Amino acid sequence: MATNIKALPKISLHDHLDGGLRPQTMIDLAEKIGHKLPATDAAELGNWFFESADSGSLERYLETFEHTTAVMQTAEGLSRVAKEFVLDLHDDGVIYGEVRWAPEQHLSKGLTLDETVEAVQDGLEQGMSEVEAAGGFIRTGQLVTAMRQNNRGMEIAELAVRHRDNGVVGFDIAGPEKGFLPVNHKAAFEYLAEQLFPITVHAGEGDGVASIRDAIVSGRALRLGHGVRLIEDVMFSRAEGDTDVVVLGEVAEWVHDRGIALELSPSSNLQTGAISMLGETMADHPFDILYELGFKVTVNTDNRLMSRTTLTRELELLMSTFGYSLADLEQFQLNAAEASFQALDDREELIDMISEGFANA
Repeated sequence: MATNIKALPKISLHDHLDGGLRPQTMIDLAEKIGHKLPATDAAELGNWFFESADSGSLERYLETFEHTTAVMQTAEGLSRVAKEFVLDLHDDGVIYGEVRWAPEQHLSKGLTLDETVEAVQDGLEQGMSEVEAAGGFIRTGQLVTAMRQNNRGMEIAELAVRHRDNGVVGFDIAGPEKGFLPVNHKAAFEYLAEQLFPITVHAGEGDGVASIRDAIVSGRALRLGHGVRLIEDVMFSRAEGDTDVVVLGEVAEWVHDRGIALELSPSSNLQTGAISMLGETMADHPFDILYELGFKVTVNTDNRLMSRTTLTRELELLMSTFGYSLADLEQFQLNAAEASFQALDDREELIDMISEGFANA
């Protein structure tokens, strides 16, 4: 009998709030504010997002967010999206989810930065309360994100720290990676380090090893958002016989030896062209190579709407492509729990829940 992957306890580290809306919710919210969507039928709208995002270009992929962020400009819209985000994660078996989003993109209707964070936290708490009332369990944390092409890094960093006791667990930068290195926000990263505030950085998706290096050096990154192009710093050669010799470049070696987690998102990495140098199918994804080499790999959805996916689906795709066992899937969840921006006791609680859930599968 096949194992029900959906029922297994899972950890989600890289999941964008504005990339996980329900199509019907977008339609409802768009009607209230007079925003024109590409379709007014939920199924058709969902298909439009998937097809538009499935272009092989990160820039075109990012264009789809113009519609999702448009309906997330009010406290009502932000709270509803955040609440449903939690409910959808719980339905997929997620027991801890970090929700990343950029407050600076939600100010067009008059909200302040602080009000946007409060509205999202209100929605997250509503969702968690509803899950608990039904006898379930889920915990969340906000990852407040600055847009790397803008000049608000310090302002957003200060916002994140200001709300560290109101659900915010970490800081991120996102947006077009190529041409916008983390060093542009170095002062913000130094401030966060002084505040002992955790950082993850989008790197190694739309740009290569130099971007990853700067995420570590300038960005003080404890995790790498995607990081898939780290494979460009891994060299293979054939020794005598059939033995492959693997040599890690200095950046790959640093990431490997220090257990810096890679927030890999298999379907999204294909859609955005992040692994185009290797191929266009899941079998071409370097996930398995990185895993076999001992990198701290985690599995993520990135944007569930645009990739028409769930964490369960991503795990099933990896299982069918690389022949993983339940023990492998458990390791991916343990990696994610250990890398989560939670207190040690909370991480240990998640680890125990994962171990128990997989032991009973």
